Amino acid sequence: MHGLVIKTATASYWVRSDSGEAVECKIKGNFRLRGIRSTNPVAVGDWVTFSRASEEGMAYITEIDERRNYVIRRSSNLSKQSHILAANIDRVLLLVTMARPETSTTFIDRFLASAEAYAVPVSIVFNKMDDLSESELERVEALQQLYETVGYACHRLSALTGEGLETLAEVLQDKTTLLAGHSGVGKSTLLNQLVPEAGARTAQVSEAHGTGMHTTTHSELFELPGGGALIDIPGVKGFGTFNLEPEEVTHYFPEIFRISRDCRFDNCTHTHEPGCAVLQALEEGRVALSRYTSYLSILGDKEEGKYRAAY
Repeated sequence: MHGLVIKTATASYWVRSDSGEAVECKIKGNFRLRGIRSTNPVAVGDWVTFSRASEEGMAYITEIDERRNYVIRRSSNLSKQSHILAANIDRVLLLVTMARPETSTTFIDRFLASAEAYAVPVSIVFNKMDDLSESELERVEALQQLYETVGYACHRLSALTGEGLETLAEVLQDKTTLLAGHSGVGKSTLLNQLVPEAGARTAQVSEAHGTGMHTTTHSELFELPGGGALIDIPGVKGFGTFNLEPEEVTHYFPEIFRISRDCRFDNCTHTHEPGCAVLQALEEGRVALSRYTSYLSILGDKEEGKYRAAY
C-alpha cells in the first residue's frame, strides 16, 4: 500500500493511504540502519509504501519515495544525527516576533541558509503586529527591508486579530506549507485561524523569560479549506545546521554569494583575505552586519559542541 505521512508522534506514524484511509504505522529496527543519519527517518510530507499482515495487525512502513526536498536541522542531542522537520513542501512560513518571545536574526538566517541548501522557498512572517511598541515596529520595518532586499517575501500579521490573514491565505492556496518558528510566536493561533477544526492548543508566553511554552508535541498535516495543506511542528528552539560544508555556506546567503564573484581569490572565505569583495561591501554597508555575523556563525558549526548552542 502507498500513502502520505500526515502525522508523526514518538515512534508512530499515521499514513493517509491512496484510498483515503488513515493508518497508524511503525518502522522496523533495521529500517533505521540504511544509512539514514536521522533521529526521525520518516517525516510528515513523506510518501511511503507500507504493509500489514492482516486487517487488524500493525502496519509497517517499508519504503520512502524519493523526496523532492526537505527542511533539516542538526539534532539538539546527537551531533552526528539530523532531524527532518518536514518533506516535500512548497514553502515555509517562518513566523518571527520582535518580542515576547524575540526571534534573533541569527536564528532567522540559520533557518534561511538551511532552507536554501535544500531548495525550499521561505516567506518570513512578522507576527503579533497588534502588540508592538514604536521601537519594535521600527525594527520590523528595518528587518523587512533587509530581507526583501536579499530576496525573501515578507508579510505582516496578527494571528490573534486576523489582520493580514487574507493576504497570507492567498500565498497558501493549493500549496503544502510548513509552519515554523520558536514556541510562542503564534503558530498554533495562526493554524486555528486557517483551519478552525485543528483545535491546536495555545499558551501564554512566560513573562519571566520571554519564551513560549511547547503546546505542539507532534508534527501533523492539516488540509486547508480552500485547497492546500499546512504542516504544524513543535516550536524550534535552536537551529544547528547539518552537513553544510564551509566552502558551500556562501551559496546560501544570496547577497554574499552575488558579491563574492568579485573576490580576488576563488576560494575566498570572506574572513581575512586581501581583495575580498564581501569584506569591502560589509565596510560600505552593502552587506548587513547581522547577516555577515550569521555567516560566520555557520562557518563555526564544524567546531565540536557548537551545535548545542540555542541560536
